[in-house]
Amino acid sequence: MNFRTDLAIESIQSNKETISINSDEHRYGDVTVSKVIIDNQEISDKLGKPLGKYVTVEMPTLTEYFRASDERIKIISDEIKDLIPKKGLAFVIGLGNLEITPDALGPKATNSILATRHISGEISKSLGLENLRPVSVLSPGVLGQTGIEAVELISSIVKDLKPSCVIVIDALASRSLSRLGCTVQISDSGISPGAGVGNKRPLINKDTLGVPVISIGTPTVVDASTLANDIFYEHSENFDDKKEISCPNAEAMIVTPREIDLLIKRASLLIGMSINCALQPNFSPDDLQSLVS
Repeated sequence: MNFRTDLAIESIQSNKETISINSDEHRYGDVTVSKVIIDNQEISDKLGKPLGKYVTVEMPTLTEYFRASDERIKIISDEIKDLIPKKGLAFVIGLGNLEITPDALGPKATNSILATRHISGEISKSLGLENLRPVSVLSPGVLGQTGIEAVELISSIVKDLKPSCVIVIDALASRSLSRLGCTVQISDSGISPGAGVGNKRPLINKDTLGVPVISIGTPTVVDASTLANDIFYEHSENFDDKKEISCPNAEAMIVTPREIDLLIKRASLLIGMSINCALQPNFSPDDLQSLVS
């Protein structure tokens, strides 16, 4: 069975018997950071993941309260810094549908991003903000709302703005309920919107945009048929892993936790502030929080 997941770490775990790939793991208190580099096309094809670096940050559930100075923000922002150019305009994109809660991570996160491209010259000096990095922010909506593919809209703007990088935020799909709301994936491989839930859209990556594309997301849903197979496997002592459960009624269903509203709120704030800290290292998290409030 082709288990649907946007997380590289889950794809690797599912194929650990047939592939060999080096990983680097560090613990920071109750936060675990895992890093893998997929640099082999054969492994990339087997995993269904593009070539690139993948960073997975696992932490306590995002439904817990956190402050602007939270250690999780520092950890995630440091990983983002390692993947983006140090200077130049950064273009931040929030993918997803604001009207569908599990898919609203990207648009909601952009509300926490500090847009600064318009702050320059005497205005920035008078406000004491002359050290701000230029940042532009966009939430392009979805094809069903606009009739325009996200990559079409983004690429047309990139041609004019000529940013040094594009940072794309999107909700992800996991194969495990235990990862919802407590995992963040960061990658320099770009993103294929909707791939985790069977609605794959055109790629948004360096090849399509011509600039580095960093993707950041948190899993908010699990494919129902994938979940059913995992539950059956976990609770069956005699289950042959070559067998698959037939779940025709679950093929078009997506599972999400009942506290999804709170999860999206916390995750969007966490990712938004982490991006701000990565892009504006000359300002403290508290200062950045006051600027976007």
